[in-house]
Amino acid sequence: MKFAVIGGTGLIGSQVVEVLNASGHEAVPHAQSTGVDVISGRGVDEAVAGSDVTINLTNSPTFDEASLAFFRTSMDNLLAAGQKGGVGHFVILSIVGVDQVPELDYFRAKVLQEDILRAGPIPYSIVRATQFMEFIDAVLSWTADGDTVRLPPTPIQPIASKDVARAVADVAAGTPLRGIRNIAGPEVFALDELGRITLSRKGDSRTVVTDPTAGLFSVVKGDVITDKDAQLAPTRYTDWLS
Repeated sequence: MKFAVIGGTGLIGSQVVEVLNASGHEAVPHAQSTGVDVISGRGVDEAVAGSDVTINLTNSPTFDEASLAFFRTSMDNLLAAGQKGGVGHFVILSIVGVDQVPELDYFRAKVLQEDILRAGPIPYSIVRATQFMEFIDAVLSWTADGDTVRLPPTPIQPIASKDVARAVADVAAGTPLRGIRNIAGPEVFALDELGRITLSRKGDSRTVVTDPTAGLFSVVKGDVITDKDAQLAPTRYTDWLS
């Protein structure tokens, strides 16, 4: 099978390309660096033409309200190109619980992306993942101040990017789900406790202070960014840190 991997040079996309090609498929990475611009439409028709599957792993450059316009325009352009090029399966990567946090502009934008795909002309699959282990350092940086990192006790279920890539590749190589597959790491942590584990394992002397109002995840209530019914990935967080 031939796959057009849009956003194929990024953290997840590059690994998806590697997995698919190692499995005997032809996966071609496309990105701005290869001449494909999903907003202007430059190079999009050529990128998806002749592919059996389009995997869209592009992401908005911002997490604010502008992300809505990014996902609307990029999806419109990619779906139009896919229909013209005879693509038979369109796959996107989204977020577990994304439709339960309308307070976040970025989550609303990802819901819009999902809705556009569902209403589009191409059979589709949506893979929803929990938070990437690779992004935990960034989460800590958002609320770091000197020797203190403030974090809410929000439960999260981190997953390694290599496990996300494998799941996306598996879904893309299969029959369109016409629905959602949820994937998650094998363990649930309170975010503040995860911060303490991370700093300790890295030899970082900063102190984590539990603050229910701190950072992006403070608006997430309950356990909407974990999923007890998700397909569980094998990589544990402390093993990944090692």
